Order: sequence, then structure tokens, then C-alpha cells
Amino acid sequence: MVSPGILLVDKPGGLTSHDVVARTRRAVGTRKVGHAGTLDPMATGLLVIGVEGATRLLTYIVGADKTYRATIRLGQTTTTDDADGDIVETADAARVAAIADEQLVSGITALTGDISQVPSAVSAIKVDGRRAYDLVRAGEDVELKARAVTVSRFDILSERRQDDVIDLDVVVDCSSGTYIRALARDLGDSLGVGGHLTSLRRTRIGPFDVADSVGIDDLADAMPLSAAAAASLILPPLAMSADEARDLRHGKRLSGQAERMDTSFGTAIDPAGALIGIVEKRGRDLKSAMNMPEESR
Repeated sequence: MVSPGILLVDKPGGLTSHDVVARTRRAVGTRKVGHAGTLDPMATGLLVIGVEGATRLLTYIVGADKTYRATIRLGQTTTTDDADGDIVETADAARVAAIADEQLVSGITALTGDISQVPSAVSAIKVDGRRAYDLVRAGEDVELKARAVTVSRFDILSERRQDDVIDLDVVVDCSSGTYIRALARDLGDSLGVGGHLTSLRRTRIGPFDVADSVGIDDLADAMPLSAAAAASLILPPLAMSADEARDLRHGKRLSGQAERMDTSFGTAIDPAGALIGIVEKRGRDLKSAMNMPEESR
């Protein structure tokens, strides 16, 4: 039987997140595989993959903050806000050349912090039960609602000026649900020249870093993080006695035990070091928010 765990995979460009899931299924010999957070085919970098019972942990990972490295091209607008789309507008070269470094910094500062962002129309967001990108491809007009996101870091790493475009290599720390393509689009719009992404790489999801990931061709030999180790990185671990572990697995509350946790949720570990599940405070008690399958003990 395949052991439940978390795999960190470095997705190459040209593959969808679903492609990576399909390859993982073949490599580990089970269909029970999922991921925490889609990457566009053009993008590379970290996918957090759950295997068997550890897929239940993905709910607690998908909302984590993320870090991206990207290249923004100012001076061109595309249909998809990235290099996979068709160029629909090119700014006047003189106007692009006239953009001062201070304007770049000012534009990025305006897109840093708690902001309201309209996601790219070509996205996986569902509109009336259908993916926005499917609606766009079908020729329908899609207007997505603005959403509150947090961009805690948006720094320029390097700048390259050509005849009619400016390429900015940037690093972005942001909340889940932030679209880096939309940042490129909005920066270009604010400068009056348009913009899109030419590269995107996700380097971090919460506590998980792409430096610890495996390549797509090394999945069969990869050693996943155990469910207990992965969960303990996501939420504070809490050691349980054998009796407490049994009660939690049977759906019973631990009466008067809420004071054992400083956070709302925690990771419950049994005496053998196995993951019982995720526990939450409920009044003065602790109760299971998610239990791992019995066979994972």
C-alpha cells in the first residue's frame, strides 16, 4: 500500500498542474493524488502534491501565502496577460523610454500591501459553474469581480531596457488568490504602456520551498514527507496520549483541553509519531477538524 504523504514537485513549463498529478499517479501507483494550488502551463516551480490520505491536508495548504519570481514586460499588452497570449497592443517606443525608474517604483508601491485586484479573465475562476478561461475561449465576455488580496513584497531585482519594452525581474510575496499576471497588467496600465508576464516561477507555498522539491522525471524515486511531518510544518504539533488519540479518532472531544493550543487549529500526533489529524478549539474543548484514515496510523 502506498504511504500517505506530501511530495514537493518542481513543475516544468509546458505542463498543466493536472499533467503533474497524472504523472504522479503513475509514478506512485495510486489514483488518490491531488495538489494545492494550480500553476499555469507557462509557469514553473513548486506544486505541493498530496498522496493517499494526505490529500486531506491540502485544504490547510492551499490558502497559504506564496512567493513568486517573475519577469514583467512593459510596453506590450496580450490577450492573456502573459506570453502565452497574442499581443494586442504595443506602446509607442518613445513613451516606454520616457518611463523613469521613480515611476516604476511608484507604480509597484501602489500595488503593494492590501489591494483590490481584478483577476485575469483567462483564469480558472468559476463563473456560473464554468471556468473563466473556457468562457473566454468560447468567445464570451467575462467580467470578474475585484477581490481583496495582500502583496507583502513586490521588489524589482533587475531591469533591462530595450528599444520598445522594459523587462523587470521581480519577486512577489502574496496572499493566496493573488494573480501575478494581474499585477503585470495593472502595473503596465498605471504607466500607460500596458504590460504582461513573460516568465513566472513559484518558489514557496507556506513552509514549503521549491529548493526541497524533485523534478518531474524523479517522481518514482522521490521520498515524500510523512503526513505527520508535513502537517507539523503547516500547524503547531500537539502530542496526544494513546487514550486521547483513540478518542479523537472516534470523533470524541477532549474536554477542557483548548488551553493546550495558542492557535485555533493544531496538528494532533499520536505516541507512535503518526498523524491523527487536525484539531480545532471549540469553546473549552478540542475536537477533530479532520481525521486521517485509520490505515495511516
